[in-house]
Amino acid sequence: MKRVGTKNAPVFRIVVADGRSPRDGKFIEEIGVYQPLKSGDNFTLKLDRAQYWISQGAQPSDTVASFIKKAGKAVPAAA
Repeated sequence: MKRVGTKNAPVFRIVVADGRSPRDGKFIEEIGVYQPLKSGDNFTLKLDRAQYWISQGAQPSDTVASFIKKAGKAVPAAA
């Protein structure tokens, strides 16, 4: 997650990045946004892109893994 926003009002971009890159440095793709101070639905996530990168060997952080789990439950199963 890449931190953006202002002091005392953090916003994080959920990104796919090489593990050797700095936290706020170069990234491969932005796949979502997390606003921790917003109540209710405080994140957006491109679930299909997240699943693609995981299939390619990416390892999500604990926080992003919980977002993927929540987003997966919110999507109704295709019949």
